[in-house]
Amino acid sequence: MSTMDLAQPITLLVCALGGEGGGVLTEWLIEVARHAGYAAQSTSIPGVAQRTGATTYYIEVFPLALAQLGGRRPVFSLSPVPGALDAIISSELLETTRQIGNGMSDPQRTLVITSSARTLTTAERMQPGDGRADAAQLAGVVQRFSRAHHIVDMGAAARESGTIVSAVMLGAIASSGLFPFPREAYERVIGGNAEGPASGKSSGAAQASLRGFARGFEAIARPREQAAMVAGLLADTTAAATQPALPDALRTEFPEPVHAMLALGHARLLDYQDAAYAQRYLDQLRKVLAAERTADPDGRQGYAITRETARWLALWMAFDDIVRVADLKSRASRTARVRDEVKAGADDLVKVYDHFKPGAPEFAALLPAPLAQRVLGWDQRRRQAGKAPWALALKVGSHSVGGMLALRLLASLRWLRPRGSRFSEEMRLIDRWLAAVRNGTRANWQLGHELALCGRLIKGYGSTNERGKRNLLHVIDQLAIGPLRDAPEPYAMPLERAGAIAAARTAALADEGGSALDAALRQHGAAPRPLVEQPIRWMRRPPAHGEASAGDSR
Repeated sequence: MSTMDLAQPITLLVCALGGEGGGVLTEWLIEVARHAGYAAQSTSIPGVAQRTGATTYYIEVFPLALAQLGGRRPVFSLSPVPGALDAIISSELLETTRQIGNGMSDPQRTLVITSSARTLTTAERMQPGDGRADAAQLAGVVQRFSRAHHIVDMGAAARESGTIVSAVMLGAIASSGLFPFPREAYERVIGGNAEGPASGKSSGAAQASLRGFARGFEAIARPREQAAMVAGLLADTTAAATQPALPDALRTEFPEPVHAMLALGHARLLDYQDAAYAQRYLDQLRKVLAAERTADPDGRQGYAITRETARWLALWMAFDDIVRVADLKSRASRTARVRDEVKAGADDLVKVYDHFKPGAPEFAALLPAPLAQRVLGWDQRRRQAGKAPWALALKVGSHSVGGMLALRLLASLRWLRPRGSRFSEEMRLIDRWLAAVRNGTRANWQLGHELALCGRLIKGYGSTNERGKRNLLHVIDQLAIGPLRDAPEPYAMPLERAGAIAAARTAALADEGGSALDAALRQHGAAPRPLVEQPIRWMRRPPAHGEASAGDSR
């Protein structure tokens, strides 16, 4: 039997999300093979919407040139066989591990090339808590279930090159040596002409693709940088934020473990409101720090209570309202980011329309309490009458002078915020939470820490934000203050209460509906959450075809 008879196709599975050019990448590879005189075939399986999967492309290339086959033609497969792939390349880390989980990669055979980039799935976004998959675990799966692997940031390379990620993926494939084609063969196909990219006849888009191709080719050829990236994923899965400077006075007053979070929170509230509001934040933290120093004089716990309070207090105090939304949408940094995302040139015009639908609660939030109650009461009577809640639908072109002026005018109303009804209500609820943190800390450090971590329950806006606040207050009232089995006094038996609060918080973050939280409350002898009144709207059913309506003479 000849070598020709024993030869098997080189198999590659390409995984790409929508809009990333997976189809273009496949066409490039087939064209490269065809121009080089090799037989090749590709098939594709479309993905589905809402980020629940990727489109996969399966490519087979026969390793011998057509000239060597003596007129014979190889027979290709239409679909990949699990465990029989020579290589997998993917534009997203979780998609890579999904294919590995499907058995596509063989640890003894398959080369895996993946981007370190993440695009959150619908399931990850739906979690009330941090539902993101652990990037360190995903990278570990790639390492364990591949013959060799390359993890590079293809998304960043594509953005810096002004192209889509498929060009970077092609460069990575070329550099890996998977197919018997020289680099020039790939570049000629991308350039769209036989002379190659150096001829100067390539279009601007082709030149950008060539830059992306070069970035991908070079990334695979630099194993040290890849190793550093993998080490970074394994060491810390959280992207480092730009650290603002902390004033020297605060650096002296607060212990070092708190500095990083304190600097971020202080800068956030300066940007959100003003210096007086940031000072209010510091005053609250000073009280928490004093309570923690009473419970842990030596700071053996790293001042974790103060650090976590600094984190969640800053986020709560910077609550979203129409003033904040208008401010963020009218910033120059947002305009620059949008232009970068659509890859607009210096001479390109970009039109951006923002859709808003503020309701009565959003307008009432900026009014004093008496006026706010009248507005909310009017809206409640509308709903009780079977009408929809009042809302004002707006379409604002932030690219226009009029639209930008409207947004900046609304953003300038931050001076109204401290005078509004919502500000007073938020500060009242924050005081209740911080009082529980301080009292719990004095009773036992662990109890105070668990109560500080409950700040995670406050997030989002609208009904999500309101539900989080109700859950937090119910946990405090029932598990920290209220009678708990053998602990009738507030904050008595602190370790038991700390365990109950941790279980309730975990349940609340895992289940948006609240069933898990109610079960955790009952398990620890506490009352479940009270039912929240929900309006019922009755809709008039239109008469069926041929059915007599009221007032019909028949």
